[in-house]
Amino acid sequence: MTEPKRYLITSALPYANGPKHIGHLAGAYLPADIYVRYLRAQKKDVVYVCGSDEHGAAITIQAMKENTTPRAIVDKYHAMLKSNMADLGISFDIYHRTSEPIHHETAREFFTYLNDNGDLEVKETEQYFDEEANTFLADRYIVGTCPVCGNENAYGDQCERCGTSLSPEELINPRSTLSGNAPIKKATKHWYLPLNRHEDFLRQWILTDHKDDWKANVLGQCKSWLDAGLMPRAVTRDLDWGIALPQNVEGGKGKVLYVWFDAPIGYISATKQWALDNDKDWKPYWYNEDTKLVHFIGKDNIVFHAIIFPVMLKLHGNVLPDNVPSNEFMNLEGDKMSTSRGWSIEMDDYINDFVKKENGGDQMVDALRYYLTAIAPETKDSEFTWKGFQDAVKGELVDVFGNFVNRAFVLMHKLCKGKVPPLHAALLDETDKALLEEIAQTKVTISGLLETYKFRDAQYEVIDLARKGNKYMQEKQPWIVAKSLETNPAGQQLIDNCLHICLQLTANLAVYINPFLPHAAKKMCYMMKVVDKMLDWSNAGKPNLLSVGYSLREPQLLFRKIEDSEVTEQVEKLKIKSEKIKMEKENKEAAEKVSAAETAAAGEVTETKKPEINFEDFAKIDLKVGTIIAAEKVAKADKLLKLEVDLGVEVRTIVSGIAMHFDPSAIVGKQVTVVTNLAPRKMRGIESNGMILMAEDADGKLKFVNPDEAVKNGSGVS
Repeated sequence: MTEPKRYLITSALPYANGPKHIGHLAGAYLPADIYVRYLRAQKKDVVYVCGSDEHGAAITIQAMKENTTPRAIVDKYHAMLKSNMADLGISFDIYHRTSEPIHHETAREFFTYLNDNGDLEVKETEQYFDEEANTFLADRYIVGTCPVCGNENAYGDQCERCGTSLSPEELINPRSTLSGNAPIKKATKHWYLPLNRHEDFLRQWILTDHKDDWKANVLGQCKSWLDAGLMPRAVTRDLDWGIALPQNVEGGKGKVLYVWFDAPIGYISATKQWALDNDKDWKPYWYNEDTKLVHFIGKDNIVFHAIIFPVMLKLHGNVLPDNVPSNEFMNLEGDKMSTSRGWSIEMDDYINDFVKKENGGDQMVDALRYYLTAIAPETKDSEFTWKGFQDAVKGELVDVFGNFVNRAFVLMHKLCKGKVPPLHAALLDETDKALLEEIAQTKVTISGLLETYKFRDAQYEVIDLARKGNKYMQEKQPWIVAKSLETNPAGQQLIDNCLHICLQLTANLAVYINPFLPHAAKKMCYMMKVVDKMLDWSNAGKPNLLSVGYSLREPQLLFRKIEDSEVTEQVEKLKIKSEKIKMEKENKEAAEKVSAAETAAAGEVTETKKPEINFEDFAKIDLKVGTIIAAEKVAKADKLLKLEVDLGVEVRTIVSGIAMHFDPSAIVGKQVTVVTNLAPRKMRGIESNGMILMAEDADGKLKFVNPDEAVKNGSGVS
């Protein structure tokens, strides 16, 4: 490919439905930022766009959880995400949002263009419909039992317990999250993108044209999709929240664009807004072939950015992505990172704990950027540990990079009067020349790695150059030479050469580290009393960046160590947060299940009807009378009581969601009806072996289902 005239860089739009963790940062945002800073240092025409993805069922579900509106949700989390990214040094040219009018207009235009050209298909299909809520159900509005792991609360698109991708049709006993009812199938019309028409193009473009420059994980996933055969994919949905179809589209009333279709168009609308803000023309970035388009994503977005969006772009006449660098996942302390399970380090939490509360917050931004890049999941899943973070900061940033820069400045002030000493060419030996050659060669090495998206290796080369500087200084030992100056005046020239080379190496390290650790690079410029222009990539590898005789400031510490107490605190915080969310989730699920079962058994007449069963089905239930002999509240569970029930031949422990209705001491001695052959279930760590049947009166008060007169414990109920 000829040298591009312009670069358009994107990072996957994060959902504005909650905070994002550092795994997201490592996957799609930090690598893109490093690449963009490298391009800017070369004075390339580059635009880096991103923004919040603000449509789809995930937004409306979060609004339901927080008892608010979708608009309030996206406003809240868009502001958080935009602030978090800026605080961690992600240098977007624009961080936009898909709720903006310019995006709605752009997405509708895109849909209209494809629809008018016959590139979309209209199909009528049967989809799940909630009769009580009077609405079609998106995948996330349907839950049921996972066919793989048996999780009774798997979503219609994925089971969050085992991670299996699902469709609503695969769920066992599906139910609506809106009403709790079993949904029906109802006919609806939607527009589809017939991906199957474009398989030949995709095979040629991906598996042949890009077989040598795309990552193996991207090629492998694309090949798997293509080998399985592509199917038409719906581009519209029956939802209230989203981009409504153009009014002139027949049959489009009440339908919105599917979020997977509208979200990547957000890159285009963000570019348009950036152009308006900067008096630029946006079209060359999306229509001219001399534009290099690069999408930075996580592996869960490969199919959208490497298969689906390219088909959309081709049909629309836009440039196609030159590359789709995708990272694998980053795990945390031996487990998968997950915000919903509390097993994550949110960007917002890291900022509050390490950046905003201390004066040296910039150091901690760079420290995180360094470690995430050092363990970047470029070819396989990686793992963040707090101990690993501590060790990397101390062992590489403090003891290698920071130590070299500090020693060079301290010795320059001590042995060269605070000024850059001259270089005495006649006295250069092979060790001096080798390090000067390393300085120059590192530019070639790092450039090659960055241009092929190998950021982990590129950063290693910078640190390794500092490591070579430490080794060089240790070999030359100018502090030892200084002790013999009275008897060896020529020794000052050897000191000059050593520190001249070390200071020129320091200046080069600032240039090389700038894409990775921008705060450290700027602090080094301040120490050297040079403007940021010195960080231009054209200066990389030069042996004369600092002028002889130029006075430099006193050194400042570039990085600080992470204390053991901080590591302990963060690990403990992670465990507490995870356990809290786990307990809250278990408590909620248990209470909902118990409440639903007790309500269903109460005999109350409701509008909800369950499927008809045969006598054989009912006969499977083993009902017996028992007496409550002990009752106590379950710790940290407002709705649960732990009961000991005497069933005649045995005493059963049963956890029941009746704590809001009964005083534990008042129900001891009460006879109850128990389902005794219900499978055991753990609730808040207590194994429950049975279920108490309850009735609910018109006022919502629960009452025990028991015999009119006392009977022997263990008596059957029929």
